[in-house]
Amino acid sequence: MKEDSKNDLFEKAPIPRAYFTFALPVVFSMVVSLVYNMVDTFFIAQTGNTDLVAGVSLSAPVFTLMVALGDIFGLGGSSVISRLFGQKLDKDGKRLSVFCFYGAIACGILVTVLLLLFRGPVLTLLGADRDTMTYASQYYTYIALGAPFIIVSYTPLNLLRTEGFATASMVGSILGAVVNMILDPVFIFTLGMGAAGAAIATVIGNICTDLFFLWFLLKKSRRLSVDPRGFHIQKGELGQIFAIGIPASVTNLMQSLGMALTNRFLLPYGNDAVAAMGIVMKVNLIAVLVLVGLAFGVQPLIGYNYGAKNSRRLKDILKFSYGVECGTAAAPALIRIFMKDPGIIDLGVPMLRFQQAGMIFIAVVLVTTSTFQSAGKALGAFLLSVSRQGVIFAIVIFLASKTFGYNGVLASQAVSDCLTAILAAVLLFRWIREEKGSVF
Repeated sequence: MKEDSKNDLFEKAPIPRAYFTFALPVVFSMVVSLVYNMVDTFFIAQTGNTDLVAGVSLSAPVFTLMVALGDIFGLGGSSVISRLFGQKLDKDGKRLSVFCFYGAIACGILVTVLLLLFRGPVLTLLGADRDTMTYASQYYTYIALGAPFIIVSYTPLNLLRTEGFATASMVGSILGAVVNMILDPVFIFTLGMGAAGAAIATVIGNICTDLFFLWFLLKKSRRLSVDPRGFHIQKGELGQIFAIGIPASVTNLMQSLGMALTNRFLLPYGNDAVAAMGIVMKVNLIAVLVLVGLAFGVQPLIGYNYGAKNSRRLKDILKFSYGVECGTAAAPALIRIFMKDPGIIDLGVPMLRFQQAGMIFIAVVLVTTSTFQSAGKALGAFLLSVSRQGVIFAIVIFLASKTFGYNGVLASQAVSDCLTAILAAVLLFRWIREEKGSVF
């Protein structure tokens, strides 16, 4: 795509066309990635070993942690870079993209060292017991070894969209997912590696994604770079990246916390309940990731127009985003595909219904969080990031489990979604009032 046509997409194209040009590739890549996760769950479940399924579920937050750390450099960097491109400061945007790429590599290496050093305590904290420890440890170990490749992949995945390369971002993501799906049965069954095999397939898939993105940055990108020669970054620029990247990262960290809390509160009801919830969460992600893709796919478009102070176009984009997001449908109940055990099915169906109850509230939270991140409003982004599956969720699940027992645990996420949506509305209206006369 020529440079002028890319700028037209940011500045002049009809809102629906620009919105879906950015959002749909992200949605599609997320859905394909989720299909991989579901296939992964399907293959693991076919072992018929509930302890193995539960062990992988208990270790899943570690992978989410790595996605979160990748978002520090990916989403944090893309927020700053898209605003710089809107201000026509392309050289500064390119320079910061170099930092994001190599910063992610260094972060990944550090994570590998720490996770392996503290493997035992972390697995215990996640809730692994005598029955699940072996399987949880197998999955955890190989995912930890692959941390640099996993974390790095989420940096260009986000940065490429600031240059208008949403399709290339999608291709890289899908490539890794397809490789995962092909390798899963080979490692899990053919080689008999079980949980470890699922983790190894995931790591190899991310390596393939990294190689594609590196090739694309070297051969196709004009505004982004991986060339460290002559690189420098100022303290203020570093602060801007982390000011948005850390709240974005916290969103995924809170997802890990939410998963871990849910598992811990379900443990008294047996490993079958933990296994069922692990499957339900992945099924529920069909709906959630579509919402995430629609909300965060247009971040570069929002950031570019905020940086350019194009108030009319910015307002139209936000109105369209909320309309599309809130109108998106939820996912169906698909528990039977992943587990044949009637007991797991009976546990899973009501779990999914409770998870789905908060979809409209999740939509409001996601668009508002995306808007704050795009505009560089770190405080609003941070408050929402630590709420839905963090502080608010922790309070709700503690009180609900004490008051209503098992059903209280299941309903906690929907209640937390509702309360966080109210917080999002308050923060959004406050921000619009503060920006009166400058942008809005």
